[in-house]
Amino acid sequence: MQLYLNATSPYARVARVCLYEKQLIERTELCWCDPWAADSELLQITPLSRIPTLVTDDGEVLTESLLIALYLDVQGEGDSLLPHKAYAETLALAGLGHGLTDAAFNVVVGRKHNGHEVDTTVLGSRRLKAIERTLATLDAHPSVLAGNAERTLGAITVAVALCYISFRLPAFDWPNRFPTLQAWHAKVVECESFAMTAFE
Repeated sequence: MQLYLNATSPYARVARVCLYEKQLIERTELCWCDPWAADSELLQITPLSRIPTLVTDDGEVLTESLLIALYLDVQGEGDSLLPHKAYAETLALAGLGHGLTDAAFNVVVGRKHNGHEVDTTVLGSRRLKAIERTLATLDAHPSVLAGNAERTLGAITVAVALCYISFRLPAFDWPNRFPTLQAWHAKVVECESFAMTAFE
């Protein structure tokens, strides 16, 4: 398999963490690329030019981090990223994490291209409020309150989103403002799959 990625994408990090968790990292070639480049190799593989993109051993091209994670879960070894006993709950948590990532990523991209003034627009303000609401929701989430650090797809997606906010939007200062969430996050990321995929 081949995984097209860069070192700062939260979406790509979800896929990389899943590769480690499912013991597939040794079977996968990591293809580092710039998805913004007009002449990138990635653009020859998918018209979307998005990362992560996974090319399977059969030549299928998969995009979108959660879809890639579902594929890796079936192909790999070890515990399922989507445990049957908590299937809906895991998907719901993954949805919160993915939405949090989307909001944070779009804030970062918006500021990069339009400056901090974008925060005062209707869309910019909506994204910032979504981040705040989601952080508060996660701080009171049953899995977080229970200290459940099992690395399901839901926990992985949320943990990567939180790492990304610390990396790109540190002013949110979520670890100090949401100590319960911070304690849960510390347990989830205390493993090889997160240590080996840290943002650079």
